[in-house]
Amino acid sequence: MKTFMVKLLLVPVLVSSLTLLSGGCSKKSVLPPVSEEAGMTDISSGKDINYPPAEGEYSENSLAVEGSLDDTKPSSVEHLGSMTIDASQDQQSDEYKQKHGRSSAELLPIYFDFDHAGVRPDMGDRMIKNATFIQHVTNTIIIEGNSDDRGTKEYNLALAERRAINVRDYLVNLGINPGRLRTVSYGEERPLFLEQDEYAWSQNRRVDFVVE
Repeated sequence: MKTFMVKLLLVPVLVSSLTLLSGGCSKKSVLPPVSEEAGMTDISSGKDINYPPAEGEYSENSLAVEGSLDDTKPSSVEHLGSMTIDASQDQQSDEYKQKHGRSSAELLPIYFDFDHAGVRPDMGDRMIKNATFIQHVTNTIIIEGNSDDRGTKEYNLALAERRAINVRDYLVNLGINPGRLRTVSYGEERPLFLEQDEYAWSQNRRVDFVVE
């Protein structure tokens, strides 16, 4: 009788154990969560999530104040690749820029007609004055060719180069040692006057003389 009672009690225990084992061994498919928030789509669909816009609006008032970062270069000098430009000249009056361009203070710029590289007859006196000054210094003189911005960049670069070369040859004919003259072309890349009118274009078609 006692043995029968023990067997009777073991049956529910065995049934419960089998139920637990069978439940633990079954594999369940894991489904990704579906967000019900606005602006989200079901990630299981493979579509991009449309994130809600960020709070607040962009404002230029949040930008860093000029000069508050690591400004270690002098403010009067701009660096463009291997070129160094004296930006202080761009801040002068129009009269000063018309007289000196970007030339050294003792030298005068030479201006050109539109789409021409030859030195104009009315620039002859300037060329003589520049040659006289150059003869009395020992420094190398950099002859910088410029153009206005009409035409392609490649064409303007070549045109400005021809202007610089013609000015160099003019100085050589006036007795300047060619070994003391170096030419460079900036094309349209360094406009001194930014307006789009005849006056600005005429001032940007220019050769400057810089004492190195």
